[in-house]
Amino acid sequence: MHDDFDQEPVPGLPELPPEGEKILWQGRPNWWALAWESLSLPWVIGYFIVLALWRFGAAVDLMPMDRAIAVSTPFLILGLIVVALLVVIAAVQAWATVYTVTNRRVAMRVGAALTITLNLPYRQIGSADLRLRKSGIGSISFDTLGETRFSYLMLWPHVRPWKMKKTQPTLRCIPDAARIAGLIGEAAQARISTPEVRLPDAAVPAE
Repeated sequence: MHDDFDQEPVPGLPELPPEGEKILWQGRPNWWALAWESLSLPWVIGYFIVLALWRFGAAVDLMPMDRAIAVSTPFLILGLIVVALLVVIAAVQAWATVYTVTNRRVAMRVGAALTITLNLPYRQIGSADLRLRKSGIGSISFDTLGETRFSYLMLWPHVRPWKMKKTQPTLRCIPDAARIAGLIGEAAQARISTPEVRLPDAAVPAE
């Protein structure tokens, strides 16, 4: 994980890719899908509708219909304000995010206020899980190997929901997710099947 405050030489990456690394895809979350899923818009909308209906039901027996509607309408207005704020937050999060897939790793530049870049080399990814919508928008979650732990709060909403014991970094609400998952699978397989050559230390001359 890298604090990303410097100017990016390549959008979404804190430094130029090393020799031999190629960018295969870059993208951002769909802002509306991000708001709908990560900020639970259906529950928020439903909550304020229930409040308005409850207020209307309690008032309709005590006052004329028009007044009952008038006293329940503020709950709907408040709900619209809250939903608008949540949509703005999601749009800002999506705008500040850049997901990068290369032939060696998955990189996630995330965070609107505190920007960080998370690098996930394929050799450190145990498995990837794709959750796909009918629209083609989906999320790809990564189960990492080893004892490395990531902060759920720092990565949110770019994490698999409710996986807090071992956080799973997630490419959240990306368009054409099935194709991107296939791209990651092919790149990871090619990378893992390539032997890693380590040069020995220079020999110490005999005395």
